[in-house]
Amino acid sequence: MSETRDEFEQDLDKKKEILNSCQSSKGLKSCYNCDEIFNCSTRKDYVDAVYNSMSKGKTEGGFDF
Repeated sequence: MSETRDEFEQDLDKKKEILNSCQSSKGLKSCYNCDEIFNCSTRKDYVDAVYNSMSKGKTEGGFDF
């Protein structure tokens, strides 16, 4: 049985794939060992996508678990 993923979850999947590709290209398994961790737009986009997938785009807070 396949679960239907909403637009926020689909965006998260895309951002995770981009992040994993970046980590692989640098030979890393985590962003924490990357010199660009605090100025990385790829990581920021991923973190934002995680937040949006949990809040379903709501800006007033609250998460849908």
